[in-house]
Amino acid sequence: MERIISKTKGDRWIWLIVILLSIWSLLAVYSATGTLAYKKGVASEQFLIKHLVMIVGGLALMYFSHLLDYRYYAGISKILMVITIPLLAYTLLFGANVNEASRWVTIPIINQTFQTSDLAKLALITFLARSLSKKQENIKDVKKAFLPIMGSVCGVFVLIALANLSTALMLFGVSILLLIIGRISIKQISIVCLAGLILLSGVMLLGPRRQTYISRIETFLHPERADPDKSFQANQAKIAIAIGGVFGKGPGNSTQRNYLPHPYSDFVFALIIEEYGMIGGVGLVLMYLVFLYRCVLIVTQSPKAFGALLAAGLSFSLTIQAFANMAVAVGLGPVTGVPLPLVSMGGTSILFTSVAFGIILSVSRDNDEKKEKSLEKVIVGEIPAMA
Repeated sequence: MERIISKTKGDRWIWLIVILLSIWSLLAVYSATGTLAYKKGVASEQFLIKHLVMIVGGLALMYFSHLLDYRYYAGISKILMVITIPLLAYTLLFGANVNEASRWVTIPIINQTFQTSDLAKLALITFLARSLSKKQENIKDVKKAFLPIMGSVCGVFVLIALANLSTALMLFGVSILLLIIGRISIKQISIVCLAGLILLSGVMLLGPRRQTYISRIETFLHPERADPDKSFQANQAKIAIAIGGVFGKGPGNSTQRNYLPHPYSDFVFALIIEEYGMIGGVGLVLMYLVFLYRCVLIVTQSPKAFGALLAAGLSFSLTIQAFANMAVAVGLGPVTGVPLPLVSMGGTSILFTSVAFGIILSVSRDNDEKKEKSLEKVIVGEIPAMA
């Protein structure tokens, strides 16, 4: 254990936040899955153990991801994109259909499902970071830089949006932020945004889940006219928040977990506020804000464009996802299926999220090592002078 701790490098605040979020996740999931365990006729500890295995597996992946030099992810991103595009298409055609959405693919032999959009987020962000850093010298060139980047962004957006619009919109937003940081011209970014708007309109009007998307938006904008069944999730989340008050009912004392759909995943933030109160909710928000702040420091300190873009893209993706989940729970956005990073119960989503954290820590580790080498050169240079 001591050898592992001694080899753990990177931003210590991010490591602390990851550990705190993992502990909070175990407490929340254990409390939230009691009703689910009762319905399935199994012990609630069964879900806790499964979630614990995923958390431990995620921490292990994070550890090994942060040890790998982040420059290797540039080459890996090309392989990931080659795998991701056909995999997203396969998911739409042959994926497991849950709640009228084909988002999951079953891994043979182990019979474990995973959401291909989780892989796509990691693939597109690393690929964009690589492309933007490689093409800085001719970043304004339409054929060499703009068209390949625009094609990858729009292609992944459409393939994800047909089954998971909320994830696609967040990933598109992160991509635009990366294009801005990567010095793509405003005119070209406007073209990407226009293309995204046209594709979004097509998905909303012609996509297989168009009725679901329109219904959720109408329910959010006009809750007084909404079908009670369609607004049930949002209403139960509001009740949980109202019951929680300032200090909450205490860990494990939630009553809304018996009524709130998915209190262990999509609406885990509402359950956290019910049990830990407004203080717990604000504390969780602050953790993600501190994480974003530490990532901004990593970005500004990174001497290489690829490292800065990589850390920026992944940190924006995780933070936007976290705030989107919390916004839905408190009624500030239409219902989506976006989990709370490292807190919601999930399978492979925890693993992909952990890899993203690990890559950010890899960039941080490289920054720290360069600082140490610079300091050593200064010290070595001063010793002869003093002598």
